Amino acid sequence: MPHLHMEYTDNLPTLNPDVALLRLNQALVASGQFSAEYEIKSRAVQVARFRVGTGLGERGFVHVKLALLSGRSPEVKKQLSDSLLAVVQELCEWPAGVELQLCVEIKDIERASYSKIFLGQ
Repeated sequence: MPHLHMEYTDNLPTLNPDVALLRLNQALVASGQFSAEYEIKSRAVQVARFRVGTGLGERGFVHVKLALLSGRSPEVKKQLSDSLLAVVQELCEWPAGVELQLCVEIKDIERASYSKIFLGQ
C-alpha cells in the first residue's frame, strides 16, 4: 500500500512516465506516511482516446489517483494531494497551445476487505 495510478493524454510528448512515477513515489516516501518505500506501487497509462469537454481546441490532462488504506485524516489526505500535484506541475515543459488539466484524487480502500501477501522474500 499505497497504489498510485497516473493517466495522461497522448498529446503530452514531453511527459516521461518513468520519471513521473519515480518522482511521485519519492514524494510519497518523503511524506512519512508509509512505512516502507517498496510497498508503494505505481503505474502510468497513456490515454489515446479521450475528450475534455466539448470544445474543438487542443486539450489534455494528467490525472493521478492515490488509493490508501482507510484511516488517514482529511488533513493528511490534503497534504498528500497537494504534494503530488506540486510534483506533477514540475514534471516537464508542458506543450504550448494545449489546455491542460492536472489533478490528484485520493481514495480510501477499506482495511477490512484489503488482502495482500508477499512472495519471493
